[in-house]
Amino acid sequence: MFKGSYVAVATPFKNGKVDEKNFRKLVEFHIKNGTDGIVPCGCTGEAATLSHDEQKRLIRITVETAARRIPVVAGTGSNCTEEAIELTMFAKKAGCDGALIITPYYNKPTPEGQYRHYTAIAKKADIPIMLYNVPSRTGISLLPTTVARLSKVDNIVAIKEAAGSIQQVVEIKSLCNITVLSGDDSMTLPFMSVGAKGVVSVAANIVPREVHDLVQTFMDGRFDESRKIHYRLTELFKNLFIETNPLPVKTAMAMMGLLKEEWRMPLCEMIKENRAKLKGVLKKYDLI
Repeated sequence: MFKGSYVAVATPFKNGKVDEKNFRKLVEFHIKNGTDGIVPCGCTGEAATLSHDEQKRLIRITVETAARRIPVVAGTGSNCTEEAIELTMFAKKAGCDGALIITPYYNKPTPEGQYRHYTAIAKKADIPIMLYNVPSRTGISLLPTTVARLSKVDNIVAIKEAAGSIQQVVEIKSLCNITVLSGDDSMTLPFMSVGAKGVVSVAANIVPREVHDLVQTFMDGRFDESRKIHYRLTELFKNLFIETNPLPVKTAMAMMGLLKEEWRMPLCEMIKENRAKLKGVLKKYDLI
């Protein structure tokens, strides 16, 4: 199941509330444009500023709207193990196909603490689990040895790897058979060259078909074609991270008419210079 282009879907807001109507449109947009799976309530979806009630509501809406047409893998992580268990059990009950669970942030557990955290969730919530390693946000990394140890737990089946290191993927794949997906659009092709099966993508919010094609052509053995897509999208990938994610991608989506440009503090609008640069890139790609 965990292969292809999964979108870390952005959360639209309207007058301080989650814009449920527009969110449903975004799910349909992805189904129409070839996205292989949808991930609500991740970092790009601003889960950190969603209440648990909002998070659960978004998970339900995603499952209802997707209606089994594409897999739904809900972000259910927390630095509190009990909270993560409760959210992951909810995702299972709501009908999700899997759960994406970030490495505990701020409290920075040891490898043993990470192992116990994920194992406790997996034992309580009978749902396929994708680990999420993003040390730039959490302050700590999942070591390949810890990933290999966790892969022995029956329902821990994949990892979203966003450490930006090919060597990290090589070491993980040399130690176990867990499915690896890139957590960084610019690393999707390099990671797939050493065994990854796709991406959980930010860029797919605005170029879903192109990200799908990048992954699918590689999986089909059309490596030259995949490489051409990668090079063509490289500038876009880079500029979607000129400020903290999801600021650039949501700004781009607003420019494209996909959502209203609205933030929850402490996030705020991009600085003028970066906004102008992003707009120029979107024009170059004929997105606006």
